[in-house]
Amino acid sequence: MKYEARRMKTHVAKLAIAALFLLVGVIGSGESIAEPLKIGFIASITGPSAEQGVFAVNGARLALEEVNKAGGVLGRPIELRLEDDQSTNPGAVLAFAKVTSEGGVVAVVGPIRSTMIQAMSPSIAKVGLPTLIGGSDTSLTHVNNRWVFRIRPNDSYSARVIADFGVNTLKLRKWAIVYSTDAYGAGGAKALNEELKAIGVTPVLSQGFTANAQDFSAIVLAIKQSGADIVSGYIGIPADFAIFTKQLKQLGVNVPILSGMGASVSARKLAGSALFGSYAVIDFAPDASDASRLFSKKYRDRYGVDPDFYSSWTYDAVHILAVAIKNAAGTNPDAIRKAILTIQNYEGAEGIFNFDENGDGLHGYNVVRNQEGNLVFIRQVNFK
Repeated sequence: MKYEARRMKTHVAKLAIAALFLLVGVIGSGESIAEPLKIGFIASITGPSAEQGVFAVNGARLALEEVNKAGGVLGRPIELRLEDDQSTNPGAVLAFAKVTSEGGVVAVVGPIRSTMIQAMSPSIAKVGLPTLIGGSDTSLTHVNNRWVFRIRPNDSYSARVIADFGVNTLKLRKWAIVYSTDAYGAGGAKALNEELKAIGVTPVLSQGFTANAQDFSAIVLAIKQSGADIVSGYIGIPADFAIFTKQLKQLGVNVPILSGMGASVSARKLAGSALFGSYAVIDFAPDASDASRLFSKKYRDRYGVDPDFYSSWTYDAVHILAVAIKNAAGTNPDAIRKAILTIQNYEGAEGIFNFDENGDGLHGYNVVRNQEGNLVFIRQVNFK
């Protein structure tokens, strides 16, 4: 407990510094000071997702430094206005209201939790500002909200990759699916069940739970009794995933784990050896491309730790907004919105962005394996 308290204090300190940095922006030395372009930025500064908030802020900060060092956009530096979503839905709604009510904000980045974005969606539609999100629940960009743009692939793609890899590569057909009953988990589990059904597989177990659980022993015992030869699913909180995977090992369920969360730095750190040998289907893989390798090096050089998808998507989001504002030749929200939709073949840390009419920029995932704590890239699968 003392270690956890010290670690949290360290993260809060990092975020406080990052917040100050983001509030003042970055202006290259020797350049004339121009009025900054303000972009709202929503991240988890406090609450159970604060550690992931560190990665999100750091990814955005790295992109901010690069854009402003190159002269900014339209001759103006970018300034990110940071607000804390407090790791809650009401906090996310409040944070969005704060960043958009002060005036001058031309677009918004964040958050990553699908359930938060669901809660924010009516406000996003009402305010009418381009909002770049990290949530992967498929429905988020399919609810007739023309202001939402996704900087990660949606879960209809992850479900296809998980099902195909598990059945056709690992040759496993007795699936246990475990998921959090929020937007991310329920939506992903539904998509995975449908994909498995399409290739002739009926899961032996499909079990939901409420996020921020502390004990998965009942679910683990149900998996053990089901005779499952693979465990998969959608668990959106690293601590939940770590507890679940540790209890799998503790209760003698030694079958392959195939998920999305297993690639996150936080989950791997918390779960430790319980994830050794597991597989993950994830949007950002450090060795997936030259762009991802370059981003990983820059992130490690800047912060001294490896990045993960919490940082890569915000890095890409800031750069994509810079491109869109430049192409729009101004700050009119509708012009920026249209400029985002025209971005094609943009190579980011997450992958190659080709925005479709729904506002989805990426259309594939990477498969990786946890080898003694390190992620080993297996393949990249794209659908469009």
